[in-house]
Amino acid sequence: MLLSTKTFIWYISAFLLFDELLHCHARNHYQFIVKEAPYTRLCSTKNILTVNGQFPGPTLRLHAGETITVDVYNKGDYNITIHWHGVKMPRYPWTDGPEYITQCPIQPGLKFTQKLILGSEEGTVWWHAHSEWFRATVYGAIFVYPKPKTSYPFAKPHAEVPILLGEWWKQDITAVYEGLLATGGDPNVSDAFTINGQPGDLYPCSRSDTFKLNVKHGKTYLLRIVNAALNDFLFFGIAGHQITVVGADGSYTKPLTRDFVVIGAGNTLDVLFHANQKPGQYYMAARAYSSSSAVPFDNTTTTAIVKYNGNYPSSPSLPYLPYYNDTNASFNFSSTLRSLVSEECPISVPLHVTTQIISTVSVNAFPCGFNETCLGTNGTRFRASMNNISFLFPSIDILEAYYGNLYGVFGESFPQFPPSIFNFTAQYLPLFLEIPKVGTEVFFLDYNSTVELVLQGTNVVAGIDHPMHLHGYSFYVVGQGLGNFDPEKDPLGYNLIDPPLLNTVTVHKNGWAAVRFQANNPGVWFMHCHLERHLTWGMNVVFIVKDGQRQEESLFPPPPDMPPC
Repeated sequence: MLLSTKTFIWYISAFLLFDELLHCHARNHYQFIVKEAPYTRLCSTKNILTVNGQFPGPTLRLHAGETITVDVYNKGDYNITIHWHGVKMPRYPWTDGPEYITQCPIQPGLKFTQKLILGSEEGTVWWHAHSEWFRATVYGAIFVYPKPKTSYPFAKPHAEVPILLGEWWKQDITAVYEGLLATGGDPNVSDAFTINGQPGDLYPCSRSDTFKLNVKHGKTYLLRIVNAALNDFLFFGIAGHQITVVGADGSYTKPLTRDFVVIGAGNTLDVLFHANQKPGQYYMAARAYSSSSAVPFDNTTTTAIVKYNGNYPSSPSLPYLPYYNDTNASFNFSSTLRSLVSEECPISVPLHVTTQIISTVSVNAFPCGFNETCLGTNGTRFRASMNNISFLFPSIDILEAYYGNLYGVFGESFPQFPPSIFNFTAQYLPLFLEIPKVGTEVFFLDYNSTVELVLQGTNVVAGIDHPMHLHGYSFYVVGQGLGNFDPEKDPLGYNLIDPPLLNTVTVHKNGWAAVRFQANNPGVWFMHCHLERHLTWGMNVVFIVKDGQRQEESLFPPPPDMPPC
């Protein structure tokens, strides 16, 4: 029976109203169902942990300053936590996510409602699992748009595309993690890198599912790149095209045009890609940057295809990417990033430091235990440290212990300066320097103190690059260098005018990085190397920022459904 015109219009209006209500609901409240799903890559199928059955997981699209909630249901077989990487969570570390730091993990069969409070971040941040090594498959992008009625500081792109760089193991990731713990050596390297979950044309059984980006000639595309790889820095480029960096880690940068970029594990880049070359097909590609010959790494190359509209021969060429151990290429890129400074995008670099911390970041080793076989250097068991303290995770979370005045969970003796001064980057170092202390030590910061943190790489056991990530904050990278930090000379060359504002800084092989931030976000905040093996080995510290004197400078109370320990 045909509908009358009036009835038809009523149905359409009701549908549009329902769709609008559904859209509003979705913009403020989400569901993440963590569960296993079968995925086939590299000619074999295995079950992996996913969110909502998707790999990579769903993209969240938010606006600066927004607050949302996410119901995380654990329908898998393992404990899980979710971290919102780059989301500052002002005064609310309760749902930041790192296990045994701000919460105990969500046990199988349970649910935890996590509140996300965005601060000043704008651009691309991301989310990922923060328990064991499950972020190998549990991750996704977060697009943070400018506030309504404001715009990008660059021309609006024709389209925005997530480019999530990851790793794939044929082996179950739990077996990789448990093997690392059992042997004390390096983990098995991945079998492939991926772009948006697909290895690409250069791997077996992968060509038909290679990610393809269809573009129109003359249009500009915003690529929101996330390095979600567990253990690798990555070079990335597009054959025949230059790309322009306009943002990093949820903050705008001065435009920086290059043939390639390097992106540390945990970092994000916002990149403009102009489809202005001869129409055809071109590879975008990524492969590892690994600065130490002593560390095994995946030396394969992942690809996706940029395809101009039309029919063209399918013989794309690869982009130029530097050699695997080209430290100069990596350093030159990262040291050239600058913050965008304008009336619409002001910055506030701390000029007067009240608290200076200098910390070494080292790979270490323990003697092998009795009746053990260890696969670390010279039969040892690998550890890692900051200021010679190898972090030991507690059995209940540090935030709960701090908030509830529970004693015996953590110590307060993290050194403000290296406990031993030596030539940190010497080629040969005494073996006794390899053995760290072990402990759960935190460092307290007064509210609103201005902090300068200098991170010094060392050649203990083996020098390598470290992507150091701080939860709850972004910081200004005021200085970087190779060799030993000179506290008299190096600060004279600090960039206090337009340093990049990041949440993950690269400490280059046997080099140093200096960052500054204002400790105006009270709570318990984790800092760690974003190479997963180094985090597992103990290259971590916890900062506890005390409450200020006013209510609005103090921690919010915990939510009612904190996961039990």
